[in-house]
Amino acid sequence: GVSSWQTANEGFYLIDTAIIKPTIAPADWELRIHGMVEREIRLTYADLVRREITQDWITLNCVSNEVGGDLVGNAWWSGTRLAAILAEAGPKEGADAVLQTSEDGWTCGTPLAVLMDDRNAMLAVAMNGEPLPIEHGFPVRTIVPGLYGYVSACKWVVDMEVTRFEDITAYWTDKGWSEQGPVKIASKIEVPGDGADVPAGEVVCAGVAWLQHTGISAVEVQVDGGRWQPATLAATPNADTWVQWRLALDLPAGEHRLRVRAIDAEGRTQTGAIADVVPDGATGWHTISVTASA
Repeated sequence: GVSSWQTANEGFYLIDTAIIKPTIAPADWELRIHGMVEREIRLTYADLVRREITQDWITLNCVSNEVGGDLVGNAWWSGTRLAAILAEAGPKEGADAVLQTSEDGWTCGTPLAVLMDDRNAMLAVAMNGEPLPIEHGFPVRTIVPGLYGYVSACKWVVDMEVTRFEDITAYWTDKGWSEQGPVKIASKIEVPGDGADVPAGEVVCAGVAWLQHTGISAVEVQVDGGRWQPATLAATPNADTWVQWRLALDLPAGEHRLRVRAIDAEGRTQTGAIADVVPDGATGWHTISVTASA
Protein backbone atom coordinates (compact mmCIF):
# COMPACT_ATOMS: atom_id res chain seq x y z
CA GLY A 1 0.00 0.00 0.00
CA VAL A 2 0.88 3.67 0.14
CA SER A 3 3.58 4.64 2.63
CA SER A 4 2.09 5.97 5.84
CA TRP A 5 2.93 9.60 6.54
CA GLN A 6 5.19 8.61 9.44
CA THR A 7 7.74 5.83 9.02
CA ALA A 8 8.02 3.78 12.21
CA ASN A 9 11.47 3.57 13.77
CA GLU A 10 11.63 -0.19 13.27
CA GLY A 11 10.66 0.19 9.60
CA PHE A 12 13.04 3.05 8.77
CA TYR A 13 15.73 2.08 6.28
CA LEU A 14 19.27 1.42 7.51
CA ILE A 15 22.59 1.89 5.72
CA ASP A 16 25.64 0.93 7.78
CA THR A 17 29.30 0.38 6.99
CA ALA A 18 30.37 -1.09 10.33
CA ILE A 19 29.42 -4.60 11.46
CA ILE A 20 29.22 -3.59 15.12
CA LYS A 21 27.09 -0.57 15.96
CA PRO A 22 28.63 1.77 18.55
CA THR A 23 27.01 1.86 21.97
CA ILE A 24 27.67 5.13 23.77
CA ALA A 25 26.19 6.09 27.12
CA PRO A 26 24.86 9.66 27.01
CA ALA A 27 27.09 10.56 29.97
CA ASP A 28 30.12 9.47 27.94
CA TRP A 29 29.20 11.24 24.69
CA GLU A 30 31.08 14.35 23.64
CA LEU A 31 31.17 16.31 20.39
CA ARG A 32 34.29 18.23 19.46
CA ILE A 33 33.94 21.09 16.95
CA HIS A 34 37.34 22.35 15.79
CA GLY A 35 39.46 23.22 12.77
CA MET A 36 38.94 26.52 10.93
CA VAL A 37 37.06 28.14 13.82
CA GLU A 38 37.64 31.06 16.17
CA ARG A 39 36.98 28.90 19.20
CA GLU A 40 36.89 25.14 19.69
CA ILE A 41 33.71 23.77 21.24
CA ARG A 42 33.24 20.60 23.24
CA LEU A 43 29.63 19.63 23.88
CA THR A 44 28.43 17.01 26.34
CA TYR A 45 25.03 15.38 26.07
CA ALA A 46 23.85 17.42 29.06
CA ASP A 47 25.06 20.60 27.33
CA LEU A 48 23.18 19.66 24.18
CA VAL A 49 19.80 18.88 25.72
CA ARG A 50 19.91 22.06 27.81
CA ARG A 51 19.83 24.06 24.61
CA GLU A 52 16.70 25.17 22.78
CA ILE A 53 15.04 22.13 21.22
CA THR A 54 13.92 22.10 17.60
CA GLN A 55 11.49 19.53 16.21
CA ASP A 56 10.31 18.86 12.68
CA TRP A 57 9.06 16.35 10.16
CA ILE A 58 11.99 15.54 7.87
CA THR A 59 12.25 12.94 5.12
CA LEU A 60 15.59 11.18 4.63
CA ASN A 61 16.61 9.20 1.58
CA CYS A 62 19.71 7.36 0.49
CA VAL A 63 21.75 8.23 -2.60
CA SER A 64 21.75 4.51 -3.45
CA ASN A 65 17.95 4.43 -3.68
CA GLU A 66 16.92 3.15 -7.12
CA VAL A 67 14.04 4.83 -8.96
CA GLY A 68 10.94 3.54 -7.18
CA GLY A 69 13.04 2.15 -4.30
CA ASP A 70 12.36 1.93 -0.58
CA LEU A 71 15.44 3.65 0.90
CA VAL A 72 13.38 6.64 2.01
CA GLY A 73 11.45 7.43 5.19
CA ASN A 74 9.75 10.28 7.04
CA ALA A 75 10.08 10.85 10.78
CA TRP A 76 9.57 13.43 13.54
CA TRP A 77 13.07 14.45 14.60
CA SER A 78 13.98 16.36 17.77
CA GLY A 79 17.30 17.99 18.57
CA THR A 80 19.28 21.22 18.53
CA ARG A 81 19.94 23.37 15.47
CA LEU A 82 23.48 23.11 14.19
CA ALA A 83 23.56 26.65 12.79
CA ALA A 84 23.59 28.23 16.24
CA ILE A 85 26.31 25.91 17.55
CA LEU A 86 28.54 26.46 14.52
CA ALA A 87 28.00 30.22 14.79
CA GLU A 88 29.34 30.05 18.36
CA ALA A 89 32.44 28.29 17.07
CA GLY A 90 32.89 31.06 14.49
CA PRO A 91 33.95 29.50 11.17
CA LYS A 92 36.91 31.29 9.61
CA GLU A 93 36.94 32.82 6.16
CA GLY A 94 37.60 30.25 3.45
CA ALA A 95 35.99 27.34 5.28
CA ASP A 96 33.34 25.62 3.16
CA ALA A 97 33.02 22.11 4.63
CA VAL A 98 32.47 20.24 7.87
CA LEU A 99 34.13 16.83 8.07
CA GLN A 100 31.91 14.79 10.37
CA THR A 101 33.26 11.68 12.07
CA SER A 102 31.27 8.91 13.72
CA GLU A 103 32.29 6.89 16.75
CA ASP A 104 32.68 3.96 14.33
CA GLY A 105 35.15 5.91 12.17
CA TRP A 106 32.77 6.67 9.27
CA THR A 107 33.21 10.13 7.77
CA CYS A 108 31.30 12.53 5.55
CA GLY A 109 31.94 16.00 4.18
CA THR A 110 29.00 18.39 4.53
CA PRO A 111 28.75 21.89 3.02
CA LEU A 112 29.18 24.46 5.79
CA ALA A 113 26.70 26.82 4.12
CA VAL A 114 23.96 24.19 4.24
CA LEU A 115 24.52 23.56 7.95
CA MET A 116 24.25 27.30 8.64
CA ASP A 117 21.36 28.38 6.41
CA ASP A 118 17.66 28.54 7.29
CA ARG A 119 16.98 24.80 7.04
CA ASN A 120 16.49 22.75 10.20
CA ALA A 121 19.85 20.96 10.18
CA MET A 122 20.17 19.51 13.65
CA LEU A 123 21.98 17.35 16.13
CA ALA A 124 19.10 14.96 16.73
CA VAL A 125 18.52 13.12 19.99
CA ALA A 126 15.04 11.72 19.35
CA MET A 127 13.14 10.03 16.52
CA ASN A 128 9.35 9.86 16.45
CA GLY A 129 9.15 11.01 20.06
CA GLU A 130 11.54 8.39 21.42
CA PRO A 131 15.29 8.46 22.14
CA LEU A 132 17.21 7.54 19.00
CA PRO A 133 17.40 3.78 18.53
CA ILE A 134 21.00 2.56 18.72
CA GLU A 135 20.91 1.56 15.05
CA HIS A 136 19.83 5.09 14.10
CA GLY A 137 22.67 6.80 15.94
CA PHE A 138 21.96 6.94 19.70
CA PRO A 139 22.71 9.13 21.52
CA VAL A 140 23.24 11.86 18.89
CA ARG A 141 23.20 11.98 15.10
CA THR A 142 23.13 14.62 12.39
CA ILE A 143 19.99 15.34 10.33
CA VAL A 144 20.27 17.67 7.32
CA PRO A 145 17.16 18.22 5.17
CA GLY A 146 17.89 18.27 1.44
CA LEU A 147 21.13 16.30 1.39
CA TYR A 148 21.62 12.61 0.77
CA GLY A 149 22.77 10.73 3.84
CA TYR A 150 26.22 9.91 2.50
CA VAL A 151 27.26 13.57 2.80
CA SER A 152 25.29 14.52 5.89
CA ALA A 153 23.69 11.84 8.06
CA CYS A 154 26.42 11.06 10.57
CA LYS A 155 25.16 8.60 13.18
CA TRP A 156 26.97 8.43 16.54
CA VAL A 157 28.61 11.75 15.61
CA VAL A 158 31.56 12.68 17.86
CA ASP A 159 33.71 15.06 15.81
CA MET A 160 33.16 17.98 13.43
CA GLU A 161 36.13 19.61 11.77
CA VAL A 162 35.41 22.90 10.01
CA THR A 163 37.61 22.78 6.93
CA ARG A 164 37.70 23.03 3.12
CA PHE A 165 36.51 20.44 0.64
CA GLU A 166 39.83 20.66 -1.20
CA ASP A 167 41.60 19.47 1.94
CA ILE A 168 39.48 16.42 2.81
CA THR A 169 38.18 13.10 1.59
CA ALA A 170 35.45 11.05 3.21
CA TYR A 171 34.19 7.47 3.28
CA TRP A 172 31.94 7.47 0.21
CA THR A 173 33.77 10.09 -1.85
CA ASP A 174 36.82 7.84 -1.58
CA LYS A 175 34.73 5.19 -3.33
CA GLY A 176 33.74 7.31 -6.33
CA TRP A 177 30.64 9.13 -5.13
CA SER A 178 30.27 12.88 -5.69
CA GLU A 179 31.62 15.40 -3.21
CA GLN A 180 28.29 17.24 -3.21
CA GLY A 181 25.07 15.33 -2.54
CA PRO A 182 21.92 17.46 -2.88
CA VAL A 183 18.75 15.37 -2.99
CA LYS A 184 17.18 14.95 -6.43
CA ILE A 185 13.46 15.21 -7.04
CA ALA A 186 11.80 11.78 -6.94
CA SER A 187 8.38 10.14 -7.08
CA LYS A 188 7.06 6.61 -7.04
CA ILE A 189 3.91 4.61 -7.61
CA GLU A 190 3.10 2.36 -4.65
CA VAL A 191 -0.47 1.40 -5.57
CA PRO A 192 -1.10 -0.59 -7.68
CA GLY A 193 2.04 -2.69 -7.48
CA ASP A 194 4.13 -3.48 -10.53
CA GLY A 195 2.66 -6.46 -12.36
CA ALA A 196 -0.66 -6.22 -10.51
CA ASP A 197 -3.97 -7.46 -11.87
CA VAL A 198 -6.66 -4.82 -11.42
CA PRO A 199 -10.33 -4.64 -12.41
CA ALA A 200 -10.99 -2.61 -15.55
CA GLY A 201 -12.59 0.76 -14.90
CA GLU A 202 -11.65 3.08 -12.05
CA VAL A 203 -8.26 2.23 -10.55
CA VAL A 204 -6.74 4.34 -7.79
CA CYS A 205 -3.06 5.09 -8.33
CA ALA A 206 -1.14 6.48 -5.35
CA GLY A 207 2.32 6.97 -3.90
CA VAL A 208 4.78 9.54 -2.58
CA ALA A 209 7.10 12.21 -4.00
CA TRP A 210 9.85 14.30 -2.40
CA LEU A 211 12.42 17.02 -2.84
CA GLN A 212 13.51 18.11 0.60
CA HIS A 213 13.97 21.79 1.30
CA THR A 214 12.38 22.79 -2.00
CA GLY A 215 9.08 20.94 -1.87
CA ILE A 216 6.69 19.40 -4.39
CA SER A 217 4.02 21.44 -6.16
CA ALA A 218 2.50 18.76 -8.43
CA VAL A 219 2.56 15.08 -9.30
CA GLU A 220 1.44 13.74 -12.68
CA VAL A 221 0.70 10.25 -13.97
CA GLN A 222 0.85 9.06 -17.56
CA VAL A 223 -0.96 6.01 -18.91
CA ASP A 224 0.44 4.28 -22.02
CA GLY A 225 2.34 7.32 -23.23
CA GLY A 226 -0.74 9.56 -23.20
CA ARG A 227 -1.27 12.96 -21.61
CA TRP A 228 0.03 13.62 -18.12
CA GLN A 229 -2.82 13.69 -15.59
CA PRO A 230 -2.56 15.73 -12.36
CA ALA A 231 -2.81 13.88 -9.06
CA THR A 232 -4.27 15.20 -5.81
CA LEU A 233 -1.65 15.99 -3.17
CA ALA A 234 -2.06 15.62 0.58
CA ALA A 235 -1.09 18.56 2.76
CA THR A 236 2.45 18.74 4.16
CA PRO A 237 3.78 20.78 7.12
CA ASN A 238 6.96 21.98 5.40
CA ALA A 239 9.17 21.58 2.33
CA ASP A 240 11.39 18.97 4.00
CA THR A 241 8.98 16.03 3.85
CA TRP A 242 7.59 13.71 1.23
CA VAL A 243 4.08 14.30 -0.06
CA GLN A 244 1.46 11.60 -0.51
CA TRP A 245 -0.50 11.70 -3.77
CA ARG A 246 -3.42 9.86 -5.42
CA LEU A 247 -5.23 9.80 -8.74
CA ALA A 248 -8.26 7.81 -9.92
CA LEU A 249 -7.55 6.43 -13.40
CA ASP A 250 -9.98 4.93 -15.90
CA LEU A 251 -8.28 1.83 -17.29
CA PRO A 252 -9.88 -0.21 -20.08
CA ALA A 253 -9.27 -3.96 -20.17
CA GLY A 254 -5.76 -4.90 -21.21
CA GLU A 255 -2.14 -4.27 -20.29
CA HIS A 256 -1.08 -0.77 -19.32
CA ARG A 257 2.09 1.10 -18.49
CA LEU A 258 1.88 3.78 -15.78
CA ARG A 259 4.52 6.44 -15.18
CA VAL A 260 4.83 9.13 -12.54
CA ARG A 261 6.74 12.40 -12.38
CA ALA A 262 6.83 15.29 -9.93
CA ILE A 263 7.18 19.05 -10.30
CA ASP A 264 8.98 20.97 -7.59
CA ALA A 265 7.89 24.15 -5.83
CA GLU A 266 10.05 26.21 -8.21
CA GLY A 267 8.34 24.75 -11.28
CA ARG A 268 11.04 22.31 -12.37
CA THR A 269 9.85 18.98 -13.74
CA GLN A 270 11.47 15.69 -12.74
CA THR A 271 13.61 14.41 -15.58
CA GLY A 272 12.79 11.21 -17.42
CA ALA A 273 16.46 10.71 -18.28
CA ILE A 274 17.62 7.45 -16.74
CA ALA A 275 20.75 7.65 -14.57
CA ASP A 276 22.28 5.14 -12.18
CA VAL A 277 22.66 5.85 -8.46
CA VAL A 278 26.43 6.37 -8.86
CA PRO A 279 27.84 9.01 -8.49
CA ASP A 280 25.13 11.33 -7.12
CA GLY A 281 21.69 9.68 -7.19
CA ALA A 282 19.38 7.96 -9.67
CA THR A 283 17.01 9.75 -12.04
CA GLY A 284 14.13 8.64 -14.26
CA TRP A 285 10.37 8.20 -14.05
CA HIS A 286 9.12 5.30 -11.96
CA THR A 287 7.25 3.06 -14.38
CA ILE A 288 5.04 0.05 -13.67
CA SER A 289 2.93 -2.36 -15.70
CA VAL A 290 -0.55 -3.55 -14.74
CA THR A 291 -3.19 -5.74 -16.35
CA ALA A 292 -6.80 -4.61 -16.20
CA SER A 293 -9.39 -7.38 -16.45
CA ALA A 294 -13.02 -6.85 -17.42
